[in-house]
Amino acid sequence: MGLDGFYAQMLRIRLFEEALLKLFSRGILRGTVHTCLGQEACAVGVAGALDPRRDTVCSNHRGHGHFLAFGGDMKGLLDEIIGRDSGICAGKGGSQHLHSKNFYSNGVLGGMVPVATGIALAQKRSDQQGISVVFAGDGAMAEGVIYEAINIAALWSLPLLLVIENNHIAQTTPEILAHASPIENIPVAFGVCTEKVDGNDVLAVRSTTDRLIEEMRVVPSPRCLVLDTCRLGPHSKSDDTRAKDEIARCHERDPLKKVEAQLPAATIANTQARCNGELQDLLAEFSLT
Repeated sequence: MGLDGFYAQMLRIRLFEEALLKLFSRGILRGTVHTCLGQEACAVGVAGALDPRRDTVCSNHRGHGHFLAFGGDMKGLLDEIIGRDSGICAGKGGSQHLHSKNFYSNGVLGGMVPVATGIALAQKRSDQQGISVVFAGDGAMAEGVIYEAINIAALWSLPLLLVIENNHIAQTTPEILAHASPIENIPVAFGVCTEKVDGNDVLAVRSTTDRLIEEMRVVPSPRCLVLDTCRLGPHSKSDDTRAKDEIARCHERDPLKKVEAQLPAATIANTQARCNGELQDLLAEFSLT
């Protein structure tokens, strides 16, 4: 896939989640919604390197982008979040608790890492060279169950790829107040090969993930990919306690703008028109403006 394809995927996720926030403000969505605005390159860069037939993705409360990037159905996801029977889980899972084919998510902070570790064990025993990928944030890295899972994955040489999306803010707690050392040091302490890249550079994320996945298929063992990124939106709907200048710095790292700077204007315009049209068709019944 070329850069224009990555751009289309990221823009599709961005527009979808912006629409979710509008739907919530009108009372059409209930419960909670956590968006990955600003972190689209993480989802698209990682998921594009996977084989949906044999690899699995375990996500978290901020997982819409992971789902869509892994080939998930947008209409099925929207219907699920709204609570319709036509949703991918018949409207019972909502925004956070999803299952479709080889995609799983759960709202328990850090709770999917041991699940993904168990899946990695099953994949190793199946001899299909499948990889278990699990996404976690910097906030989740304070959960003890993740340490236990990493230890088992390293001890048993399991094909587990832990992707840490470090946006440096756990709801309202800055990373510096939650971790005594850099997050990338944690997996290394268990002997897990760990790499850190710019999570807002989709090409860097994709190339690094491609290499790690290729290595893991040959010799099963855990890897960790730390993606340095930014959350452009609030933690959930409107709960953002960060200073305005901090949020402005995050917008300067917008992964979509980074890609737009490398694409012809015509390509950008055509992609925006196509993605906007797709979303408008999906949301026609709601008359969003």
